[in-house]
Amino acid sequence: MAASERILIPGPAGSIETVIDTPDQVPAGIALVAHPNPLYGGTLDNKVVQILAKTMVELGYVAVRPNFRGVGQSEGVHDAGNGETDDMVAVVHAVRARHALAEAPLVLAGFSFGSLVVSRVAMRLAAQRMVFVGTAVTRGRVEPVPEDAIVIHGEKDDVVPLELVLRWAEPLGVPVVVIPGADHFFHRRLHIIRNIIRRGW
Repeated sequence: MAASERILIPGPAGSIETVIDTPDQVPAGIALVAHPNPLYGGTLDNKVVQILAKTMVELGYVAVRPNFRGVGQSEGVHDAGNGETDDMVAVVHAVRARHALAEAPLVLAGFSFGSLVVSRVAMRLAAQRMVFVGTAVTRGRVEPVPEDAIVIHGEKDDVVPLELVLRWAEPLGVPVVVIPGADHFFHRRLHIIRNIIRRGW
């Protein structure tokens, strides 16, 4: 049974509220899971974020879910992904030190706006794998990802149209796994996200 704790981690703009879920075996690494846009209600308790964290724990990773600036107990104000990137880097460093995982592999996972943020984190921290769900290509520049990235999108996403994600992925040579009938929040299809990631690992 995984252990879960909610802590405050010092960050560039103040405390960062973070939930850490730890597997019951020796960790395979750290998985940073970033939530959707807080301007539209996104938090670390989002159901897609929770299924991403749960899946990462099942795969043996310490799953780390921070709240972005101004959400919950996290201090600071929304910074369109810029300050949030700094915060996520700080969280990874803090968790590495806290859990004695200095050299452990890092997985970066993000849902919607969270995908934009972790794409920028990957420019500063080496990642073993990347997982994007509902990639927020309409919210700003999502940085390129490697060909082995797992990119999942809903066929009927009315927040980020599938066509735009395919256009982003095409020059990168990255496959996009499309879940038929799924909207942006993957209602009644969360288990499919979990299965896609587990099969792709």
